[in-house]
Amino acid sequence: MKKLAILTGGGDCPGLNAVIRAVVKSAHQNRIEVIGIRDGFRGAVEEDYKLLGIPDVSGILPRGGTILGTTNRDNPFAYPTLIDGKLESVDRSDQVISQLQGLGVEALLAIGGDGSLSIALEFDKKGLSVIGIPKTIDNDLMATDLTFGFQTAVSTAQDALDRLHSTAESHHRVMILEVMGRYAGWIALYAGVAGGADVILIPEIPYELSKVAAAVKKRADSGKKFSIIVVAEGAKPLGGEMVVERNLPGRIDPVKLGGIGAKLGEDLEILTGMETRVTVLGHLQRGGSPNAADRVLATRYGVAAVEAAIDGDFGTMVALQGQKIVRVPLTEAVNKLKKVSLEEPVLHVARKLGIMMGD
Repeated sequence: MKKLAILTGGGDCPGLNAVIRAVVKSAHQNRIEVIGIRDGFRGAVEEDYKLLGIPDVSGILPRGGTILGTTNRDNPFAYPTLIDGKLESVDRSDQVISQLQGLGVEALLAIGGDGSLSIALEFDKKGLSVIGIPKTIDNDLMATDLTFGFQTAVSTAQDALDRLHSTAESHHRVMILEVMGRYAGWIALYAGVAGGADVILIPEIPYELSKVAAAVKKRADSGKKFSIIVVAEGAKPLGGEMVVERNLPGRIDPVKLGGIGAKLGEDLEILTGMETRVTVLGHLQRGGSPNAADRVLATRYGVAAVEAAIDGDFGTMVALQGQKIVRVPLTEAVNKLKKVSLEEPVLHVARKLGIMMGD
């Protein structure tokens, strides 16, 4: 193994630079060159590369974002290309493979969530040597206990809840915090438990509005004149639909969720008569410096990915299972989303604490 390429695809998250740093430093130890591909798979198509050396990764461990840039658009298998004045989707995957092989790249390390790793899997099927590294604040990738970025996102949400508690108690309000997570409720569940929420609403458990309102009024009647509610962006009422902010054509996942917090706030204010305020964390959950846990996990993933490349164990993703970093087939990672099971231990803890889950 003499040369690797690395890219960061999909949404940004804390820990991406920690992975890049670990890959470059461990590759350097094995006299392997690392080619950085800028802006995800767009750079792979457009030949936007950079040779990464030790000076390039010096000091980036605590930095949020990614020094390579990223995008959740520009799938090489359906790449927007101008033909005769019209923008059409063209399969340019063969071009990507040819270009990387021309550079002498022997393996591509793809850092991403389910969308980016699904693309990586398609490249693997076409003969490109690929190794996946699991990244998403949503923690919704199968075959791994944790994705890096998740723990920092939870800490950010928990800090917001700590701050909302004081203002909620002072003004006797219902405070709703809307968090990310797409179709999985991991961030809402973990942040809600860590931040002392009274109600947690997640996509996996459709909520009954009347029961949520009753729980809020019960607290008020018992002398607790405020309530803290955490709602995942993908949560929905029983028999209802998720709230979609807008559709974004050209993205790997064109549906942009958002707005459930405002809808829930309006509904609860009518039913309870209590003043309700909504905070949407949005991209604050993606930004900033990774916490210690994510720095360590991201670094372990980076080193493990280089080791997998040296071993020629392609078509795999490095994953955390228990305390060990293992290699799993990419097909196991992207075949479906990892959602919160009704048997999830933290969900069990939430119920035992008396946290209302909407059902």
